[in-house]
Amino acid sequence: MAKNRQPVLKRCKTLGLSPAVLGYGKETHRNQKKFHRKQSEYAMQLNEKQKVKFIYGVLEKQFHAYYEKAERKQGVTGETLLQELERRLDNVVFRLGFANTRREARQLVNHGHFTVNGHRVDIPSYQVKPGDVVAVCEKSRSSTKFKTLLEEQAKRLLPKWLEKAAGSFEGKVVAMPAREDIDYEVAEHLIVELYSK
Repeated sequence: MAKNRQPVLKRCKTLGLSPAVLGYGKETHRNQKKFHRKQSEYAMQLNEKQKVKFIYGVLEKQFHAYYEKAERKQGVTGETLLQELERRLDNVVFRLGFANTRREARQLVNHGHFTVNGHRVDIPSYQVKPGDVVAVCEKSRSSTKFKTLLEEQAKRLLPKWLEKAAGSFEGKVVAMPAREDIDYEVAEHLIVELYSK
């Protein structure tokens, strides 16, 4: 399986992203000189695509498959693409506060720490649907990792499309994610323009 091993803070700086979007609290203040070079239209489109790919930890082939799936569905292609990415199990685990970052969530899902509707799922790209209940496995609940995470994440704000009781080891998907639930700046129309060339 291919992995993205780029340094997170360096990549965030290149893409103009806040590390907080990825779940990292650390900010970098090294080399804060900004060079304002006019970007071409293609460079802006590519930058937006790279940003979304980096946030969700998806590589090119899989990202393109998400785009094609979004294009086939009814509605605005860019919004549907973001909706598909938000519904990934690793992202839902991160949003529910069971992991500090999406990378950590992907690893925990891979190791089989989560169930969807009572069935163990170890595929990070698994698409959740409204009504699905995502929970930490019974065996994993006693680990110190999840106990400390639960205490730390009590103050975390959940998006409207997810529901979780305080101190609970399970959360529910109550609706499809909407465009306003995306908590970072992205111009998804640029991604659509890039792929439709």
